[in-house]
Amino acid sequence: MTTQKKSKFTFPVGYYQFHKDQVYNFQLNRWHSLGYARFEDMKEVGKKINSFGDWKAEMLNLAETAVSEKRFMNAAFYYRAAEFYVLPDNPEKKLYYDKFIKYFYKTFENDAIERFEVPYGKTFLPAMKIPPAGEKNSTIVIHGGFDSIVEELYSIIKYFSDHGYEVIAFEGPGQGTARRKYGLVFDYEWEKPAEAVLDYFNLNDVTWVGISMGGWLGLRAAAYESRIKRIIASSVSFDVNQYTNIVGQQFANLFLRHFRNYTNNAMKKKMKKNPMYSWFSNHLMYINDKKVPIEAFDVLLQLNEENLHSDLVKQDVLILTGRKDHMVPFKMHNMQIKALTNAKSVTEKVFTEETSAHNHCQVGNIGLALDTMIKWIEEKL
Repeated sequence: MTTQKKSKFTFPVGYYQFHKDQVYNFQLNRWHSLGYARFEDMKEVGKKINSFGDWKAEMLNLAETAVSEKRFMNAAFYYRAAEFYVLPDNPEKKLYYDKFIKYFYKTFENDAIERFEVPYGKTFLPAMKIPPAGEKNSTIVIHGGFDSIVEELYSIIKYFSDHGYEVIAFEGPGQGTARRKYGLVFDYEWEKPAEAVLDYFNLNDVTWVGISMGGWLGLRAAAYESRIKRIIASSVSFDVNQYTNIVGQQFANLFLRHFRNYTNNAMKKKMKKNPMYSWFSNHLMYINDKKVPIEAFDVLLQLNEENLHSDLVKQDVLILTGRKDHMVPFKMHNMQIKALTNAKSVTEKVFTEETSAHNHCQVGNIGLALDTMIKWIEEKL
Protein backbone atom coordinates (compact mmCIF):
# COMPACT_ATOMS: atom_id res chain seq x y z
CA MET A 1 0.00 0.00 0.00
CA THR A 2 1.71 3.20 -1.19
CA THR A 3 1.06 6.66 0.23
CA GLN A 4 1.74 10.33 -0.37
CA LYS A 5 5.08 11.54 0.98
CA LYS A 6 4.70 15.32 1.05
CA SER A 7 1.53 15.52 3.11
CA LYS A 8 1.13 15.02 6.84
CA PHE A 9 -1.93 12.94 6.01
CA THR A 10 -1.75 9.42 4.64
CA PHE A 11 -3.81 8.79 1.53
CA PRO A 12 -4.14 5.01 1.14
CA VAL A 13 -4.17 3.57 -2.35
CA GLY A 14 -6.86 1.04 -3.21
CA TYR A 15 -10.62 0.82 -3.63
CA TYR A 16 -11.73 -2.05 -1.42
CA GLN A 17 -14.74 -4.35 -1.31
CA PHE A 18 -15.75 -3.45 2.22
CA HIS A 19 -19.41 -4.14 1.38
CA LYS A 20 -21.25 -5.78 -1.52
CA ASP A 21 -23.63 -2.80 -1.85
CA GLN A 22 -22.10 0.31 -3.41
CA VAL A 23 -24.37 2.50 -1.27
CA TYR A 24 -22.32 1.48 1.76
CA ASN A 25 -19.09 0.47 0.08
CA PHE A 26 -18.39 3.87 -1.45
CA GLN A 27 -18.88 5.68 1.86
CA LEU A 28 -16.63 3.22 3.70
CA ASN A 29 -13.97 3.76 1.06
CA ARG A 30 -14.57 7.53 1.18
CA TRP A 31 -13.57 7.94 4.83
CA HIS A 32 -10.68 5.51 4.50
CA SER A 33 -9.38 7.06 1.28
CA LEU A 34 -9.41 10.57 2.77
CA GLY A 35 -7.14 9.31 5.55
CA TYR A 36 -9.64 9.51 8.40
CA ALA A 37 -10.71 5.90 8.99
CA ARG A 38 -8.70 2.81 9.82
CA PHE A 39 -8.70 0.03 7.26
CA GLU A 40 -9.44 -2.64 9.86
CA ASP A 41 -12.45 -0.68 11.14
CA MET A 42 -13.98 -0.29 7.69
CA LYS A 43 -13.34 -3.95 6.86
CA GLU A 44 -14.91 -5.20 10.07
CA VAL A 45 -17.92 -2.90 10.08
CA GLY A 46 -18.68 -3.69 6.46
CA LYS A 47 -19.56 -7.24 7.50
CA LYS A 48 -22.24 -6.05 9.93
CA ILE A 49 -24.27 -3.60 7.84
CA ASN A 50 -27.51 -4.55 6.12
CA SER A 51 -29.51 -1.35 6.56
CA PHE A 52 -29.17 2.34 7.35
CA GLY A 53 -30.07 1.45 10.93
CA ASP A 54 -27.15 -0.97 11.07
CA TRP A 55 -24.93 1.70 9.51
CA LYS A 56 -25.73 4.23 12.23
CA ALA A 57 -25.35 1.74 15.07
CA GLU A 58 -22.04 0.34 13.85
CA MET A 59 -20.55 3.77 13.14
CA LEU A 60 -21.57 4.95 16.61
CA ASN A 61 -19.87 1.88 18.11
CA LEU A 62 -16.71 2.71 16.19
CA ALA A 63 -16.90 6.35 17.28
CA GLU A 64 -17.38 5.55 20.96
CA THR A 65 -14.56 3.01 20.91
CA ALA A 66 -12.28 5.57 19.25
CA VAL A 67 -13.15 8.16 21.92
CA SER A 68 -12.36 5.68 24.70
CA GLU A 69 -8.99 5.02 23.07
CA LYS A 70 -8.36 8.75 22.49
CA ARG A 71 -8.28 8.31 18.70
CA PHE A 72 -10.15 11.56 18.27
CA MET A 73 -9.70 11.95 14.51
CA ASN A 74 -11.22 8.51 13.94
CA ALA A 75 -13.98 9.37 16.41
CA ALA A 76 -14.81 12.61 14.63
CA PHE A 77 -15.25 10.99 11.25
CA TYR A 78 -17.10 7.97 12.57
CA TYR A 79 -19.62 10.38 14.09
CA ARG A 80 -19.76 12.12 10.73
CA ALA A 81 -20.32 8.77 9.04
CA ALA A 82 -23.10 7.95 11.52
CA GLU A 83 -24.72 11.32 10.82
CA PHE A 84 -24.46 10.93 7.07
CA TYR A 85 -27.43 8.61 6.48
CA VAL A 86 -29.64 9.99 9.27
CA LEU A 87 -32.60 11.86 7.74
CA PRO A 88 -32.74 15.65 8.26
CA ASP A 89 -35.83 15.64 10.49
CA ASN A 90 -34.24 13.25 13.00
CA PRO A 91 -32.85 15.17 16.03
CA GLU A 92 -29.99 12.66 16.23
CA LYS A 93 -28.54 14.18 13.07
CA LYS A 94 -27.63 17.42 14.86
CA LEU A 95 -26.27 15.48 17.84
CA TYR A 96 -23.84 13.46 15.71
CA TYR A 97 -22.90 16.51 13.63
CA ASP A 98 -22.05 18.44 16.80
CA LYS A 99 -19.92 15.56 18.04
CA PHE A 100 -18.13 15.45 14.69
CA ILE A 101 -17.31 19.15 14.97
CA LYS A 102 -16.25 18.79 18.61
CA TYR A 103 -13.78 15.99 17.99
CA PHE A 104 -12.57 17.42 14.70
CA TYR A 105 -11.38 20.63 16.32
CA LYS A 106 -10.07 18.73 19.34
CA THR A 107 -7.94 16.68 16.95
CA PHE A 108 -6.53 19.65 15.08
CA GLU A 109 -6.54 22.23 17.88
CA ASN A 110 -2.83 22.88 17.40
CA ASP A 111 -3.09 23.38 13.64
CA ALA A 112 -3.17 26.90 12.25
CA ILE A 113 -6.86 26.84 11.34
CA GLU A 114 -8.59 30.20 11.25
CA ARG A 115 -12.38 30.19 11.12
CA PHE A 116 -14.42 33.00 9.60
CA GLU A 117 -17.97 34.13 9.05
CA VAL A 118 -18.06 35.66 5.56
CA PRO A 119 -20.86 38.26 5.24
CA TYR A 120 -23.47 37.06 2.79
CA GLY A 121 -26.63 39.10 2.47
CA LYS A 122 -28.06 39.37 5.97
CA THR A 123 -26.20 36.31 7.21
CA PHE A 124 -22.88 34.49 6.74
CA LEU A 125 -20.95 31.75 4.96
CA PRO A 126 -18.65 29.61 7.16
CA ALA A 127 -15.05 29.49 5.98
CA MET A 128 -11.64 28.38 7.17
CA LYS A 129 -8.19 29.54 6.14
CA ILE A 130 -4.98 27.54 6.40
CA PRO A 131 -1.58 29.24 5.88
CA PRO A 132 1.04 27.75 3.58
CA ALA A 133 3.86 25.67 4.98
CA GLY A 134 6.81 27.87 4.11
CA GLU A 135 6.84 30.50 1.40
CA LYS A 136 3.45 31.17 -0.18
CA ASN A 137 3.03 30.11 -3.80
CA SER A 138 -0.55 31.21 -4.39
CA THR A 139 -4.07 30.87 -2.97
CA ILE A 140 -6.41 27.95 -3.52
CA VAL A 141 -10.14 28.18 -2.78
CA ILE A 142 -11.98 24.90 -2.33
CA HIS A 143 -15.52 23.68 -1.67
CA GLY A 144 -17.60 20.53 -1.96
CA GLY A 145 -20.96 19.76 -3.47
CA PHE A 146 -24.21 17.97 -2.65
CA ASP A 147 -23.52 16.55 0.80
CA SER A 148 -20.06 17.67 1.91
CA ILE A 149 -18.98 19.54 5.03
CA VAL A 150 -15.95 21.80 4.88
CA GLU A 151 -14.14 20.02 7.72
CA GLU A 152 -14.20 16.69 5.89
CA LEU A 153 -12.08 18.27 3.15
CA TYR A 154 -9.33 18.98 5.67
CA SER A 155 -6.88 16.29 4.55
CA ILE A 156 -7.10 17.77 1.02
CA ILE A 157 -6.79 21.30 2.36
CA LYS A 158 -3.75 20.32 4.43
CA TYR A 159 -2.16 18.66 1.41
CA PHE A 160 -2.30 21.93 -0.52
CA SER A 161 -1.03 23.84 2.51
CA ASP A 162 1.88 21.43 2.93
CA HIS A 163 2.80 22.16 -0.68
CA GLY A 164 3.09 25.89 -0.06
CA TYR A 165 -0.39 27.19 -0.81
CA GLU A 166 -2.66 29.35 1.29
CA VAL A 167 -6.00 27.56 1.30
CA ILE A 168 -9.46 28.96 1.90
CA ALA A 169 -12.33 26.50 2.16
CA PHE A 170 -15.96 27.49 2.53
CA GLU A 171 -19.51 26.20 2.63
CA GLY A 172 -21.98 27.81 0.28
CA PRO A 173 -25.77 27.97 0.37
CA GLY A 174 -27.28 24.58 1.15
CA GLN A 175 -24.06 23.11 2.56
CA GLY A 176 -23.00 22.21 6.10
CA THR A 177 -23.24 24.99 8.65
CA ALA A 178 -24.40 27.45 5.99
CA ARG A 179 -27.65 25.49 5.90
CA ARG A 180 -27.75 24.20 9.47
CA LYS A 181 -26.92 27.42 11.32
CA TYR A 182 -27.48 30.25 8.86
CA GLY A 183 -30.49 28.82 7.05
CA LEU A 184 -29.07 29.34 3.56
CA VAL A 185 -30.82 27.16 0.99
CA PHE A 186 -29.11 25.90 -2.13
CA ASP A 187 -28.55 28.33 -4.99
CA TYR A 188 -26.95 27.19 -8.23
CA GLU A 189 -25.75 30.76 -8.95
CA TRP A 190 -22.45 29.98 -7.27
CA GLU A 191 -20.86 33.21 -8.47
CA LYS A 192 -22.68 34.91 -5.58
CA PRO A 193 -20.90 33.05 -2.75
CA ALA A 194 -17.72 33.16 -4.85
CA GLU A 195 -17.92 36.94 -5.00
CA ALA A 196 -18.52 37.15 -1.25
CA VAL A 197 -15.50 34.96 -0.44
CA LEU A 198 -13.17 36.71 -2.88
CA ASP A 199 -14.24 40.13 -1.62
CA TYR A 200 -13.91 39.23 2.04
CA PHE A 201 -10.40 37.81 1.71
CA ASN A 202 -9.36 40.43 -0.87
CA LEU A 203 -8.35 37.85 -3.48
CA ASN A 204 -7.70 38.67 -7.13
CA ASP A 205 -5.85 35.64 -8.52
CA VAL A 206 -6.88 32.23 -7.25
CA THR A 207 -7.06 28.59 -8.20
CA TRP A 208 -10.60 27.32 -7.59
CA VAL A 209 -11.26 23.68 -6.73
CA GLY A 210 -14.77 22.19 -6.80
CA ILE A 211 -15.32 18.63 -5.61
CA SER A 212 -18.19 16.41 -6.86
CA MET A 213 -21.24 18.60 -7.56
CA GLY A 214 -18.88 21.38 -6.56
CA GLY A 215 -17.25 20.87 -9.95
CA TRP A 216 -20.41 22.13 -11.67
CA LEU A 217 -20.75 24.94 -9.14
CA GLY A 218 -17.10 25.97 -9.52
CA LEU A 219 -17.35 26.16 -13.29
CA ARG A 220 -20.53 28.22 -12.94
CA ALA A 221 -18.66 30.61 -10.62
CA ALA A 222 -15.72 30.85 -13.02
CA ALA A 223 -18.07 31.75 -15.86
CA TYR A 224 -18.97 34.98 -14.04
CA GLU A 225 -15.95 35.68 -11.81
CA SER A 226 -12.73 36.77 -13.52
CA ARG A 227 -10.72 36.72 -10.29
CA ILE A 228 -10.78 32.94 -10.63
CA LYS A 229 -7.78 32.35 -12.89
CA ARG A 230 -7.58 28.56 -12.77
CA ILE A 231 -10.46 26.15 -12.17
CA ILE A 232 -10.29 22.46 -11.21
CA ALA A 233 -13.44 20.33 -11.35
CA SER A 234 -13.41 16.82 -9.91
CA SER A 235 -16.23 14.52 -11.11
CA VAL A 236 -18.15 17.31 -12.81
CA SER A 237 -21.79 16.56 -13.66
CA PHE A 238 -22.34 19.01 -16.59
CA ASP A 239 -26.11 18.53 -16.94
CA VAL A 240 -28.39 16.78 -14.44
CA ASN A 241 -31.06 16.47 -17.13
CA GLN A 242 -28.82 13.82 -18.69
CA TYR A 243 -28.76 11.67 -15.52
CA THR A 244 -30.46 8.46 -16.54
CA ASN A 245 -29.44 6.96 -13.18
CA ILE A 246 -31.28 9.58 -11.09
CA VAL A 247 -34.52 10.58 -12.76
CA GLY A 248 -34.18 9.76 -16.44
CA GLN A 249 -34.24 12.44 -19.13
CA GLN A 250 -37.65 11.57 -20.57
CA PHE A 251 -39.10 11.20 -17.09
CA ALA A 252 -37.75 14.60 -16.08
CA ASN A 253 -38.95 16.39 -19.18
CA LEU A 254 -42.42 14.86 -19.26
CA PHE A 255 -43.59 13.77 -15.83
CA LEU A 256 -41.91 16.44 -13.70
CA ARG A 257 -43.43 19.15 -15.84
CA HIS A 258 -46.83 17.84 -16.91
CA PHE A 259 -47.94 15.13 -14.48
CA ARG A 260 -46.83 16.67 -11.21
CA ASN A 261 -49.31 15.18 -8.75
CA TYR A 262 -48.86 11.70 -10.15
CA THR A 263 -45.08 12.08 -10.18
CA ASN A 264 -44.90 13.47 -6.66
CA ASN A 265 -46.98 10.58 -5.31
CA ALA A 266 -44.82 8.10 -7.20
CA MET A 267 -41.72 9.66 -5.65
CA LYS A 268 -43.20 9.35 -2.16
CA LYS A 269 -44.00 5.68 -2.74
CA LYS A 270 -40.49 5.02 -3.99
CA MET A 271 -39.05 6.79 -0.94
CA LYS A 272 -40.90 4.33 1.29
CA LYS A 273 -39.52 1.32 -0.58
CA ASN A 274 -35.98 2.44 -1.45
CA PRO A 275 -33.81 3.69 1.45
CA MET A 276 -31.16 5.26 -0.80
CA TYR A 277 -33.74 7.09 -2.87
CA SER A 278 -35.37 8.23 0.36
CA TRP A 279 -32.07 9.58 1.71
CA PHE A 280 -31.27 11.37 -1.56
CA SER A 281 -34.74 12.91 -1.85
CA ASN A 282 -34.87 13.96 1.80
CA HIS A 283 -31.46 15.57 1.61
CA LEU A 284 -32.43 17.32 -1.62
CA MET A 285 -35.58 18.66 0.05
CA TYR A 286 -33.57 19.75 3.09
CA ILE A 287 -30.92 21.75 1.26
CA ASN A 288 -33.62 23.43 -0.83
CA ASP A 289 -36.12 23.87 2.04
CA LYS A 290 -38.86 22.09 0.10
CA LYS A 291 -41.70 20.09 1.63
CA VAL A 292 -42.37 17.67 -1.24
CA PRO A 293 -39.86 15.78 -3.41
CA ILE A 294 -41.02 17.07 -6.78
CA GLU A 295 -40.26 20.67 -5.79
CA ALA A 296 -36.75 19.67 -4.75
CA PHE A 297 -36.20 17.90 -8.07
CA ASP A 298 -37.32 21.09 -9.83
CA VAL A 299 -34.30 22.81 -8.29
CA LEU A 300 -31.99 19.89 -9.08
CA LEU A 301 -32.87 20.15 -12.76
CA GLN A 302 -31.55 23.73 -12.76
CA LEU A 303 -28.09 22.17 -12.75
CA ASN A 304 -28.16 21.95 -16.52
CA GLU A 305 -26.02 22.85 -19.49
CA GLU A 306 -27.79 26.16 -20.09
CA ASN A 307 -27.34 27.42 -16.53
CA LEU A 308 -23.74 26.24 -16.34
CA HIS A 309 -22.64 28.57 -19.19
CA SER A 310 -19.47 26.67 -20.04
CA ASP A 311 -19.04 29.01 -23.02
CA LEU A 312 -18.34 31.89 -20.61
CA VAL A 313 -15.47 30.09 -18.89
CA LYS A 314 -12.26 31.75 -20.10
CA GLN A 315 -9.80 30.40 -17.55
CA ASP A 316 -7.37 27.50 -17.52
CA VAL A 317 -9.45 24.42 -16.71
CA LEU A 318 -8.56 20.98 -15.35
CA ILE A 319 -11.22 18.27 -15.42
CA LEU A 320 -10.68 15.10 -13.34
CA THR A 321 -12.90 12.09 -14.04
CA GLY A 322 -13.13 8.51 -12.81
CA ARG A 323 -13.70 6.09 -15.68
CA LYS A 324 -16.09 4.01 -13.56
CA ASP A 325 -17.72 6.77 -11.53
CA HIS A 326 -20.95 5.19 -10.25
CA MET A 327 -22.59 8.59 -9.60
CA VAL A 328 -21.78 10.57 -12.72
CA PRO A 329 -22.16 8.89 -16.13
CA PHE A 330 -18.87 8.94 -18.04
CA LYS A 331 -20.55 10.59 -21.02
CA MET A 332 -20.60 13.78 -18.93
CA HIS A 333 -16.83 14.05 -19.25
CA ASN A 334 -16.68 14.46 -23.01
CA MET A 335 -19.78 16.66 -23.01
CA GLN A 336 -18.13 19.02 -20.54
CA ILE A 337 -14.81 19.10 -22.39
CA LYS A 338 -16.52 19.95 -25.68
CA ALA A 339 -18.61 22.68 -24.07
CA LEU A 340 -15.56 24.66 -22.85
CA THR A 341 -15.20 26.40 -26.19
CA ASN A 342 -13.65 29.66 -24.93
CA ALA A 343 -11.44 28.43 -22.10
CA LYS A 344 -7.83 29.61 -22.08
CA SER A 345 -6.81 25.95 -21.90
CA VAL A 346 -8.53 22.67 -21.10
CA THR A 347 -6.68 19.75 -19.54
CA GLU A 348 -8.51 16.47 -18.99
CA LYS A 349 -7.46 13.54 -16.84
CA VAL A 350 -9.40 10.29 -16.85
CA PHE A 351 -8.40 7.85 -14.10
CA THR A 352 -8.73 4.15 -14.85
CA GLU A 353 -9.08 1.07 -12.65
CA GLU A 354 -5.34 0.40 -12.84
CA THR A 355 -4.70 3.46 -10.65
CA SER A 356 -7.56 2.76 -8.20
CA ALA A 357 -8.72 6.35 -8.86
CA HIS A 358 -11.51 5.32 -11.22
CA ASN A 359 -14.31 6.09 -8.77
CA HIS A 360 -16.29 9.22 -7.89
CA CYS A 361 -13.94 12.02 -6.80
CA GLN A 362 -11.02 9.61 -7.21
CA VAL A 363 -11.87 7.82 -3.98
CA GLY A 364 -9.38 4.97 -3.91
CA ASN A 365 -6.36 7.11 -4.80
CA ILE A 366 -6.98 10.68 -3.72
CA GLY A 367 -3.24 11.21 -3.41
CA LEU A 368 -2.81 10.67 -7.16
CA ALA A 369 -5.60 13.13 -7.91
CA LEU A 370 -4.00 15.74 -5.64
CA ASP A 371 -0.59 15.18 -7.24
CA THR A 372 -2.23 15.75 -10.63
CA MET A 373 -3.79 18.98 -9.39
CA ILE A 374 -0.55 20.32 -7.90
CA LYS A 375 1.46 19.55 -11.02
CA TRP A 376 -1.14 21.30 -13.19
CA ILE A 377 -1.32 24.35 -10.91
CA GLU A 378 2.47 24.70 -10.92
CA GLU A 379 2.51 24.53 -14.70
CA LYS A 380 -0.17 27.21 -15.03
CA LEU A 381 1.44 29.49 -12.44
